[in-house]
Amino acid sequence: MMDAAHAELMDRTYRHQRLVYDLTRAYYLLGRDRLIADLAPPPGARILELACGTGRNLRLIQQRHPDVRLYGLDISAEMLRSARRRLGSRATLAFGDACSFDAQALFGVAAFDRIVLSYSLSMIPDWQRALSHAAAHLAPGGALHVVDFGTQAGLPGWFREGLRRWLARFHVTPRDALPSVVTATAAAIGGSARCGGLYRDYAVRAVISR
Repeated sequence: MMDAAHAELMDRTYRHQRLVYDLTRAYYLLGRDRLIADLAPPPGARILELACGTGRNLRLIQQRHPDVRLYGLDISAEMLRSARRRLGSRATLAFGDACSFDAQALFGVAAFDRIVLSYSLSMIPDWQRALSHAAAHLAPGGALHVVDFGTQAGLPGWFREGLRRWLARFHVTPRDALPSVVTATAAAIGGSARCGGLYRDYAVRAVISR
C-alpha cells in the first residue's frame, strides 16, 4: 500500500525545490557518478531506479549505456514531472512507493538486472523494507547498487553534527545501520554484499549481488 502521508510530504518538499534540485544537490550528494560508472550492465539490461527524482541519474545511465531499458519509480508526483520532462520516451516512469510497488503491474517487468537507490534510503521512513523489497526484484545475476549518507566517522564531530541538523530540515536521516542491513538483506536472498565508505565515511556505497 502507498504511504500517502509520505507522498504528500515529498510533494510539499519538492514542489518548488525540484526546479533547482540538480544544481543545489551536486555539491553534497557525493558518489552518485561513481555508482553510475560501476553499474557495468549487460547488453540490453533492465535498470530500475527507485526514488528516481528528477531523472538525473537515469539520463546519465542512458548516455553511458544507450542499449539498456530504463525504469524509474518515485513517490513524489512533483518529482516525476521533472523526470518526464527530462527523459521523455527514454524511460518508463511510474508513481509508486519503494516499499510496496508492484513491478509487474507498473512496468510489465518482474525483475531487473540493475536496481539503483541513490540518496533515497535516508528519506524513506521504512528504509529497511524498501531495501529488502528492492533486492527481491533482482533478476538472477542482478545487482542492487546503493549510495547514501554514511556515518561521517572520519570527519570532525562538529561537521557531522552540523550536517545532520541541516539534513533534518529536508527530512533526511542518515542510516548508520545501513552496512549491517545490506549484509542481512543479501543473505536473505542468497546473495552477497559489498559495502564501503567514501570520503572519510561521508557517504557509503553498497552492492547486493544475486
